[in-house]
Amino acid sequence: MAEMITGITRGGEIWTPEFVTDLNQSTCIGCGRCYKVCPREVFDLVEREMDDSDYDDDYDDIDDDVVMVMAIKDPLDCIGCSACSRVCPKDCHTHSPQAVAA
Repeated sequence: MAEMITGITRGGEIWTPEFVTDLNQSTCIGCGRCYKVCPREVFDLVEREMDDSDYDDDYDDIDDDVVMVMAIKDPLDCIGCSACSRVCPKDCHTHSPQAVAA
């Protein structure tokens, strides 16, 4: 089994960072909370074409065929703090630890 990247907190506890690996754009509401909390500019707001699941009401008041959602812009800048997951109201982010490079 590969050794994972670990760190030590100021309190001396061993901590394993979990880095963002995916963002589910079909559940993302484009609120921007992950973008605002990320200290490394890992995310960006992008357009996504609407599909049938985006039309969840009986009104025809949506003029555009696109919605704004978050995307992972630079995954290599992620520091593994998982702050994005903690602020996301739709649980859109997937994280995993990273193996130490040999």
